[in-house]
Amino acid sequence: MPIRVPEGLPAIDELSRENIFVMGRHRALSQDIRPLRLIVLNLMPLKLATELQLLRLLGNTPLQVDVEFLQTGTHRSKNVSKDHLDRFYRTIDDVEGRRYDGLIVTGAPVERLPFEQVDYWPELVRILDWAAERVWSSLFICWGAQAAMWHYHGIPKRELPGGKLVGVFEHEVVDRSHPLVRGFDDRFRAPHSRYTGNSRADIEASPLDVLAVSAEAGVYLAARPDLREVYITGHGEYERETLDQEYHRDQRAGLDPAIPRNYYPGDDPDRTPEVTWRGHSQLLFANWLNLAVYQNTPFDWLTRD
Repeated sequence: MPIRVPEGLPAIDELSRENIFVMGRHRALSQDIRPLRLIVLNLMPLKLATELQLLRLLGNTPLQVDVEFLQTGTHRSKNVSKDHLDRFYRTIDDVEGRRYDGLIVTGAPVERLPFEQVDYWPELVRILDWAAERVWSSLFICWGAQAAMWHYHGIPKRELPGGKLVGVFEHEVVDRSHPLVRGFDDRFRAPHSRYTGNSRADIEASPLDVLAVSAEAGVYLAARPDLREVYITGHGEYERETLDQEYHRDQRAGLDPAIPRNYYPGDDPDRTPEVTWRGHSQLLFANWLNLAVYQNTPFDWLTRD
């Protein structure tokens, strides 16, 4: 089934070339079904790349999904045109009176700042409080997960002692009976790229369930028991070249970055990286959409006052 996105979004052409079914508004309105209404708070600087990454995952399920994009009105990205933001993005002022089946909050390159020093933190708090009341299930990624854990549960983020954690790491499933890991292998790989993290002990002391962990990267997946909050500490949405682009960007900036671990064949940055995480990432997003959103959201959720 298709995803429905705003007409004219640049990602549409690439998704169509990849045989991902993208439906226009007029055709969607002719179908006698209720699509899932999702909104993505895109905090990443390269917004077009993140749009494409997430839409690939959302478009790989049998559910019809209506996707909108949200930005922070108190901070404007320097890496995307104002025209693109004005055309395809809303702010919390635009959507505060609406309900959504699902929300995705991306990561952001601000993790080394205390939360309260992030210039859009008050607005993000407003969005998280709104989501708790008017979004059925929220999926938080990387710094977005750290921010939501702190706001909802007081779980602190901590500077990682070895510097930046970057690479593709092996994880194991902790609770095989949990619906979010249905169909997972016992072990799977996922990318990480961050300077901070949350301790397993802190998460386990909260109302959240720990579902998947890595000996090297820590907790990867956690969720509230009712699936209203789902937390991913890594970047399963990343494409083959994403960590490579980050590595060479940091090289050009003179930061002497570490080579991403378990990413390049032979740890050679001149070789094409291998994708070893795509299958589990697609399954995780499909499980969230199906089991946390579609099967749990009341049919009249969007029309409740």
